[in-house]
Amino acid sequence: MQIINTLSWIKEEIIRSISLLLIISIITQAAISNSNAYPIFAQQGYENPREATGRIVCANCHLANKPVDIEVPQAVLPDTVFEAIVRIPYDLQLKQVLANGKRGALNVGAILILPEGFELAPLDRISPEMKEKMGNLSFQSYCPQKKNILVIGPVPGKKYNEITFPIISPDPVTKKDVHFLKYPIYVGGNRGRGQIYPDGSKSNNTIYNATAAGVVRRIIRKEKGGYEITIMETPDGRQVVDIIPPGPELLVSEGESIKLDQPLTSNPNVGGFGQGDAEIVLQDALRVQGLLFFLASVILAQIFLVLKKKQFEKVQLSEMNF
Repeated sequence: MQIINTLSWIKEEIIRSISLLLIISIITQAAISNSNAYPIFAQQGYENPREATGRIVCANCHLANKPVDIEVPQAVLPDTVFEAIVRIPYDLQLKQVLANGKRGALNVGAILILPEGFELAPLDRISPEMKEKMGNLSFQSYCPQKKNILVIGPVPGKKYNEITFPIISPDPVTKKDVHFLKYPIYVGGNRGRGQIYPDGSKSNNTIYNATAAGVVRRIIRKEKGGYEITIMETPDGRQVVDIIPPGPELLVSEGESIKLDQPLTSNPNVGGFGQGDAEIVLQDALRVQGLLFFLASVILAQIFLVLKKKQFEKVQLSEMNF
């Protein structure tokens, strides 16, 4: 009897261990799946997100060109927290094709490339008003070595099509490689999913073209969505099978003659990527004080000149009356 109880206990422990391993595996796979989204692709594939040509690498996967706007102060003082506002405009009623082929709301993401020395402001330096504008966004550095490059996303586009980055300016007194100069700021803003994955394969958010010329012999609709299109090439009769994932709408039918690279599906993409730039001056407080002193001295000099002129005219008039 004792042996039976021992075996039963061992069996229960084995089942419990297997269940625990399965749960850990599911959670791990879900985390990996969620991390495989922009801007992770760019962070993993490119050491620097801005190429020598000025092109931001997000445009390699998000092929449609869309607008983006950035607003920053004209000048900031050292060790000062300020806002960089990135606007990603689009029609909030649009629905995009999701990875499973269904329709859903667009997400947005942004990348902000700041000058060396400019960084994400620490939480204890951010004002309550700025925190309210930021919402529940979580910003991160592009990589540990590039704290001046910030990324965000994907986040719900309906709520965050205007993103406020809290930035702190450097102090040339403590950072000798920073100077009081005019600096460029580069921004990239995306709405919707990409058309190409980093490995070069297509997503289901793009057009699929025929890989051969011939006649569409058979179209099979898959159980989980998508199509399998068999094209019989002429005149040799060789058959080519094109696989269409769930999402794009089919434009061809059985028996139709098609050409090489002819679109087999519609273009489901409603998003796109845009980039822009702005300039900001890291201003020296002494320069501002000197400018104010100079302007004040000019104003006073003008006032004294007017008073002197009035005094001279008054004396001259008195002499004439005498």
